[in-house]
Parts: sequence; C-alpha cells; structure tokens
Amino acid sequence: MVKGMEDRLVNGAVYAILAAIAVLAVFPVLYVVSVSITPYAEVLKNGGYVIIPRAVTLDAYRHLLSDSELPRAFGITAFLTSAGSLINLLGIMSMAYPLSRRNLPGRSFWLMYIFITMLFSGGLIPTYLVVKGLGLVNTVWAMIIPGAIVTFHVLIMKTFFENIPSELFEAARMDGAKELRILAQLVLPLSLPVIMTIALFNMVGHWNTFFTAVLYVTDRTLHPLQVVVRRMLLETSQDQLTSTVQVVPTLTLQMAAVVLVSAPMIIIYPFIQKHFTKGMLVGSIKG
Repeated sequence: MVKGMEDRLVNGAVYAILAAIAVLAVFPVLYVVSVSITPYAEVLKNGGYVIIPRAVTLDAYRHLLSDSELPRAFGITAFLTSAGSLINLLGIMSMAYPLSRRNLPGRSFWLMYIFITMLFSGGLIPTYLVVKGLGLVNTVWAMIIPGAIVTFHVLIMKTFFENIPSELFEAARMDGAKELRILAQLVLPLSLPVIMTIALFNMVGHWNTFFTAVLYVTDRTLHPLQVVVRRMLLETSQDQLTSTVQVVPTLTLQMAAVVLVSAPMIIIYPFIQKHFTKGMLVGSIKG
C-alpha cells in the first residue's frame, strides 16, 4: 500500500512538471499567433500581451501575402529545402558509410581530418573567394553547396551505421553483395531514424537560410523567404515613419511573419518526431 501510494505521488509530480513544461512551451507560440490576428489597439489596451483575442483581424497576413515577391521567395525557399536537403543527405551518407567501416584504410586519419573542420574554418573572406571562384555567386547553389556536408551530421550518421550488427554485413557479403548494394538494400532501410533526423536538421537549416543569401546573392529575384520577409518588415517600418497613410503596425506584421515562416516546419515535425527522437538517441550514443 505504501509503495503504491509513493508511486502515485511520484507519477503525479512527474505529470505536473511535464504539464508545466508544456504550458511554458506553448505559451510563446500562442502569444505570437494571438498578437498576429489581434487589432493593434486591442494589444495596446492589454499592455502588449494577448493570449485569447477578443477581436480578430487578418490585415497583417493580407499585407504580407499581397507582396508580389513573397510567392517567388516561397518557391526559392522550397527549392533550397528540398534540393539542398537531398544533396546534404547524399553527401553525408557517402562520407559516413565508409568511415563507419573499421577496415577502411587510413580511417583514423580521415576521422581526424574531418573533425578538425569542426574546430577551425577557413574564414569568411576565403570562403567567399572560393564561392566566387567557383562561379556560384548570385545562384541558388551558393546557398547549398558551401554547407553541403556538416561534420556533426556525418559523425551522428557514422555512429548509427556502426551500431548495425556486423553479422548482417557478413551475411550480405557471403551472398555476393558489393558495398553499394549493401548500402542501398541493407544499411539505408535500417537507418530510417537517423536519415529522418539529419533530414530534419538540414530542412530547418535551409528553410531558415538568411546569412548565406545576404552574403552571396545580390539578385533580389533569388532571395529566399527570410530575406524577403525581413525586407518587407523594414520597408513597412520606414513607411510608418514617413507616410501619413495608415499601415499595419510593425509588431503585428512581425508576429504574422513569424507564423508564416515557421508554420511549414511546425506542420512537418509531428510526422517525423518518432524517427527524430530515435535517431538522436541511437546516433549519438555508441553502445
């Protein structure tokens, strides 16, 4: 009886803590969405904090979606996210699989070689000169190729590959399978969790592309979503200072922009959450 009561108390405390964490996590999202659809006068009346709006307006979303550059920016960002993530996965798998094989000649050297890139970089100016020398400036590839392979992702995937039982590889080789066939028909089907994890990392990174676009792309027609939304917010802020025509308040626009650019990743995440969690646990711990 005493043990059963203690278990119930512990479970109740755990649920209470998890509920508090859930509220803390949901509150900022609810606040952003509420402010984006609440008239600015109502926001000011409540001291700047609105959780449950009493009135609803979609002026901020209409203003953002009315810009002719936004659909093109969505298309550029969608291409970066899809094509960039695919290139990332191909490059990372091509490097991680050989490094996971203990019989790879010079394996320790190559592991140290790529690990050094996590500690040191060539610098901003040399990297720009390399990108310019390759003719990638003012192309979408300038936002994909320079960061195509992330060392941290290679190490996560390599560790996952190492946890696959060696007996499976031996059986495949006894059946006459070569390394490419083993990778395609054995390793990849068993590695869905880590593949989805790395894919999510890269999708979020490409969807949030900003700095590389500002650095390498001056053609406005090639700017991704984050750059275009920032430019729209700056132009709206300037209009509010110089124009007598009433425009949508900057705060409301900012919150609407956050919702627009975050919604696709928030929608995608629940579908790959279980793979993401498993991939992080198995791919990060050697055991």
